Amino acid sequence: MSQLSPTPSSRYTLPAIVLHWALALGILGAFAMGVYVEDLPLSPAKLKLVNWHKWAGVTILLLSVVRLAWRLKSPPPPLPVRIEALMPRWQQVAHHATHHLMYLLFFVVPLAGWAYSSAKGYPVVWFGVLPLPDLVAPNKELAETIKEIHAIAAFALIGLVGLHVAAVVKHQLIDKDGLLDRMRPGR
Repeated sequence: MSQLSPTPSSRYTLPAIVLHWALALGILGAFAMGVYVEDLPLSPAKLKLVNWHKWAGVTILLLSVVRLAWRLKSPPPPLPVRIEALMPRWQQVAHHATHHLMYLLFFVVPLAGWAYSSAKGYPVVWFGVLPLPDLVAPNKELAETIKEIHAIAAFALIGLVGLHVAAVVKHQLIDKDGLLDRMRPGR
């Protein structure tokens, strides 16, 4: 740990850390898979990957519900005073805005994907076992609109994830303030 590393009381709880990293991996994987399958020709392999993408989306949605519930029950620790004192006001605002927007998109992206599938008339059957209800009635025009919303929201989420990672790298390598230790597993 660096000299400025957060104290144990300023670390996130173990459930928050596990949910953070599980969502991070899920979001990156689902995004990569969504981009990959978009241009594939229709085939059994594409349909299989699309279903995996849907399963990942529903899982991300459920993990987001659990993460939000945990966050409401167990609020995150405040930034350590010594770190917050060194952050310009715009960075503090960006820190909070990025987190709030990411939380919003944790829900918007999978719900839009689910609504798109419903509007296209394709069922969502979680892990091929649990059929989920349609969110909207089949409608081709609505499906195209929702598809755009899903794509824009997904790219916005990935952009925010990139901004989040860039901020972590800045804190770790430039500021050397140990901020990453608050969310690092096993420390």
